[in-house]
Amino acid sequence: MKLKTSGYSCTSEVTLELISGKWKIPVLSLLASHTRRYNEMQKLIPEITPKVLTIQLRELEASGLIHRKVYAVVPPKVEYMLTELGLQLMPALLQLCDFGTHYLTHIQNQDQQFVQPSKS
Repeated sequence: MKLKTSGYSCTSEVTLELISGKWKIPVLSLLASHTRRYNEMQKLIPEITPKVLTIQLRELEASGLIHRKVYAVVPPKVEYMLTELGLQLMPALLQLCDFGTHYLTHIQNQDQQFVQPSKS
């Protein structure tokens, strides 16, 4: 993933580009609490295909948000962890999650206000 370095009308667009897509936030969230191996992430996000997980990990590594550590052992052992940049992003991701929770509660409450009682 080649991130452009200019032409943004707002620098928040940079962050959105880094974390855009269906799977990057769940992957980053998993790595926020622990260093993880590939198979562990695959088990924790069973809906993601191996190919897509690999692509997402490569993009996050290329953007500098995660680090891939390869151990010289047989069988090969690879671990993924957040970098300093990735750690700095986590408070913003937590705020996004908090807002999402608040928003869903708000919408559900609004929907309930418009539900008409059934006539018996």
